[in-house]
Order: sequence, then structure tokens, then C-alpha cells
Amino acid sequence: MKSVAEALASILSGVEPLASEQVSLHDAAGRVLAAPVAARRSQPPFDVSSMDGYAVRSADVAAPGARLRVLGEAPAGHAFAGALEAGACVRIFTGSRMPEGADTVLLQEDAERVGDDVTFREVATAGRFIRRRGLDFEEDEELLSPGQRLGPRHVALAAAAGWPFLPVHRQPRVALLANGDELARPGEPAGPEQVLASSTYGLRGYVAAWGGEPVDLGIAADDVTSLQTLARGARGADVLVTLGGASVGDYDLVQRALGEAGSGALELGFWKVAVRPGKPLIWGRFGDACFLGLPGNPVSALVGAWLFLRPLLAALAGALAPPPP
Repeated sequence: MKSVAEALASILSGVEPLASEQVSLHDAAGRVLAAPVAARRSQPPFDVSSMDGYAVRSADVAAPGARLRVLGEAPAGHAFAGALEAGACVRIFTGSRMPEGADTVLLQEDAERVGDDVTFREVATAGRFIRRRGLDFEEDEELLSPGQRLGPRHVALAAAAGWPFLPVHRQPRVALLANGDELARPGEPAGPEQVLASSTYGLRGYVAAWGGEPVDLGIAADDVTSLQTLARGARGADVLVTLGGASVGDYDLVQRALGEAGSGALELGFWKVAVRPGKPLIWGRFGDACFLGLPGNPVSALVGAWLFLRPLLAALAGALAPPPP
């Protein structure tokens, strides 16, 4: 019987990240980056004002009461055409490109404008209220590294860096197969000897939250043929997870049924882990898919998923999973 650490090491041994694909920024959140993302342009791309006010030459406002002539204005997205000359200023707004010749910004609250003349109550300090070109990042600077699971802030950063699409690892496809005559689906008629299946629903939520694509294969009866038939639906999946039938009872048929499935049959890696709950856990390969046989008890199944399925999906997606609590 393997310890949890030994079992996890066996599960992750030889697991390689899935192939990469390009996705739109709209679909990138939650995915795992497959290649570095470097800035395609500097941010800001030029010197910009960080305040509403007036772009001036600091030498022209060396004392309170200086009066300058307004040459024009520079709204964000519309640069002032021409250079700033001595004795003049340009009305500027937050995010606007700094005019050529201006070296500082004076706040509109510190100015009094009459027509095209502005009197300033404050002294100008060179460089104030200017966000310099490349302050956030420079062109070609690496901003995101492979293996990063992308959250909203990472996607926003990639957008600011000029990336409409991102290279990410394909999401693991996880087939879920419950097993047991005693199981009925919620909302369907349940016999007097049946209980309502819950583990599949919890696992679907976990798989989706962990970056996978869950596929529900249904509930197999305590019958070899039923198990084999439904397990064929896992073709094309990266992981097959069974729920129930993993222990030593007369009706725990998963190993026998799938081991006799012919071509692509179950190849057992190990069975049983020294953990409670969740001891009767099966690991192996089912055709081209990883195979994880979880106990039928809902708590045991979800604990097993936390301990073993979560890091497996992270490895397949090219990410590192945090250790379980």
C-alpha cells in the first residue's frame, strides 16, 4: 500500500503537459500559458500626463503669478501638433501625450484662465505629473511566464501588451463514470433501496474549477457489460475517473470489468493508498487515458479528487498545483 506522497509521485511520473493552442483573450482566463508573453509595445508608448491641467516649460513658471498663453489643447488620443514655445502652454488631460518642449504639468486647480491667457498660482517643478514612456513595461520585456494560470489581471496585462490571442495548453478532458445499482440521479424516480448520486456533480464542479472539461458518462450498473459499455465513452478523454466499485466487495467490479475490456484495457499502476477516507483508490492507464478509480463514498471521492485528480489536471495543463490544505 502506497503512502499519499508515493501515490502522488507515481501518478505524476511521466505526465506531460497537453499540446498548446491559441485562444482569444476573451477565452483566456483560467487557462494555463504555454509560452512566454513579452510586450509588443511599451506602456505608456510615449510620455503622458497623469493629471488634467496645463503642459508647460518649468522655466516659464519659476515663480507664482506667471502668465502664459494657451496655444491649444491635447485631449487623450489627440496629440498637440507642434512644439511648445517659450511663454506658452497647452491645455492637457489625463492620458494625453506630452507636447514637444513641455517638461511638466500644472494642475488646473492651480490655474486661472481668462480667454487664452492662464495665470498660475504655483511654481512648476520639472517632471511632475508625467508618466514616462515605458513606466509600466518596455517593449520586448517578458511579462508572463509559461505555467502561469491566467487570471483577469494577467489577461488585462496581455491585452495592454498587444496580444489579441494567447498560447495556452489544451484543457484536460475528464470522463466521469459512476457505478452502482444503488444509485439514482437527483430528480429521477428512486427505488426503495437506492440513494441519490452526488459525487459526479461535485466532481464536475471541481474539474471545471481546476481547468478541465468534465464529461458525464452516466451511471453503470453492477455489471461487467454495463461498465465496459459506458467506459467506451471515454474514448478521446485525457482522464477516466470512475466513482465506486474500487474496493474488495463482490460487486466492486471496476478492475475486473475494465481489465477485461480488450484493446485499450485497464493497465493497473497501483491499488490502495494509506489515507482515510479514500483508501481503495485505483491508478493506471485505460487506453490512451489516465485512469483514476475513486471510492463511491462521496466524502472519500472528493478527498481523493483533491489529493490526486487536482495535481494531475494541473500537470496535464502545464501548471503547478498548490499543495492540498
